Amino acid sequence: MTTYTITLQNCAFFARHGVHDEEEFLGQRFFVDAELDVVAGEALESDSINDTVNYGIAFTVIEQIVTGKRRYLIESLALDIAKGLCETFPQILRAKITVRKPNAPVPGVLDFVQVSVEHFA
Repeated sequence: MTTYTITLQNCAFFARHGVHDEEEFLGQRFFVDAELDVVAGEALESDSINDTVNYGIAFTVIEQIVTGKRRYLIESLALDIAKGLCETFPQILRAKITVRKPNAPVPGVLDFVQVSVEHFA
């Protein structure tokens, strides 16, 4: 069996996730990385987008989930993205999703808070 990895790096979205009311009211940017291990099937031989994970569609799936319903935890958001991608593309074996929140409400200075979730289809 041949596999390959597709990576979407630093996808940016404005959304309203978080525990605090201000996070829902004000919203903020979130950044998502998706690392997708894919069963090659016929895709590498056929050279056809129909046989692989179309990353334009993958981006849209991520966008719909991130900009959809509010989640309190970015961990939950990451898992929902992973599951959504695996449901959309059955050839995905593993989806590792990383969500970064640059304006996390913590009492200190940091670049961002980041969570990664791996989901095996």
